[in-house]
Amino acid sequence: MAVDLLLGLQWGDEGKGKIVDVLTKNYNIIARFQGGPNAGHTLVFNGKKHVLHTIPSGIFHDDATNLVGNGVVIDPVIFKGELDKLEEQDIDYRKSLLISRKAHIILPTHRLLDAASEAAKGKAKIGSTLKGIGPTYMDKTGRNGIRVGDLELSDWKERYRTLADKHESMIAFYNVDINYDLSKLEEEFFEAVDILKSLTFIDSEEYVYQAQKSGKTILAEGAQGSLLDIDFGTYPFVTSSNTTAAGACTGLGVAPNQIGEVFGIFKAYTTRVGSGPFPTELFDEDGETMGRVGHEFGATTGRRRRCGWLDLVALKYACQVNGVTQLNMMKGDVLSGFKTLKVCTAYKYKGDVIEHLPYNIEPENVEPVYTEMKGWEDDLTTMTDASQFPKELNNYINFLEKELQIPITIVSVGPDRKQTIFRK
Repeated sequence: MAVDLLLGLQWGDEGKGKIVDVLTKNYNIIARFQGGPNAGHTLVFNGKKHVLHTIPSGIFHDDATNLVGNGVVIDPVIFKGELDKLEEQDIDYRKSLLISRKAHIILPTHRLLDAASEAAKGKAKIGSTLKGIGPTYMDKTGRNGIRVGDLELSDWKERYRTLADKHESMIAFYNVDINYDLSKLEEEFFEAVDILKSLTFIDSEEYVYQAQKSGKTILAEGAQGSLLDIDFGTYPFVTSSNTTAAGACTGLGVAPNQIGEVFGIFKAYTTRVGSGPFPTELFDEDGETMGRVGHEFGATTGRRRRCGWLDLVALKYACQVNGVTQLNMMKGDVLSGFKTLKVCTAYKYKGDVIEHLPYNIEPENVEPVYTEMKGWEDDLTTMTDASQFPKELNNYINFLEKELQIPITIVSVGPDRKQTIFRK
């Protein structure tokens, strides 16, 4: 069986967790393939909000196996916190949660390094979540990292000490005021590691291969968004992993010819957290309304999200690099009440009008070119079928489908899993 992918097509926060939760009933295995606790996947059902950072979003379904793949980086302390919350809800995660031995571990000193590095950048900071993600991936590519499988070795604490000591010397090099008590951080860390070691570790690439051979269905769950990809995002304001479809191959050990459907998730408008260029960003009442109605605050950082009109230039680019086969539009309900909607269909770039994403989209180089259309007043949150959509919403969807040449098969009209409408 081919592996299906679910990816964010913007700067993250598109609503991936909700759609994974909705689609899980169609799959035997849900697998995270990159990122770490910088992700914040929010799920709402039975009147409660649930936020996951590292654990796959299928964990609330009894019949699904949830795999944390080799491309993920794991902070044992944050992971333990997620497990504690699952226990409070009587979720038996031990029978359904598997961890790749090749996944890398975030140490307390990785987080301290992250904070020191960001502080040293001053005004040039990139907006890191300060979760230690970047330094952990740096150790991975530098061949210094500690992996989950190392926890099964007798000398893993010696390996830890060597790396942590190296990190402390690097922190001192930055020469910034980072006050910390490493012994206290380590006490919490080692306690969480013991919990992590009680879970099931596997050779995940072999597990996925055998699952495919036996006909099991697999959905790979992405974190962050395509425009934050380390190679194809708005560098340097990006994350430290490959968030695009190619990342699923390296993050799970799946051959490229084994990829099936690619579900691309996007908001009906655009948001971004932290620093970095954002051509369609709004600084007026419309932008404030989007943020207020859409509750645009980061699930991981709590930071206010920047808001703007939908950027089709960037969205086409994300569809292209991912090979998207189906689109899912989120938060259409947030646009209810806007008399006029705008969609960016091209850029004025250094004097020319272009329809592709150029190397640099900083405001001095790029000005968005908008197409306007009539908005809708209807409250979408109570709708249960696409036949109830107002004409203006259908016009909006049809316009996007025509421009992107990809069907929009799901429209989300609210945060609850029940507020999800499938289009034929």
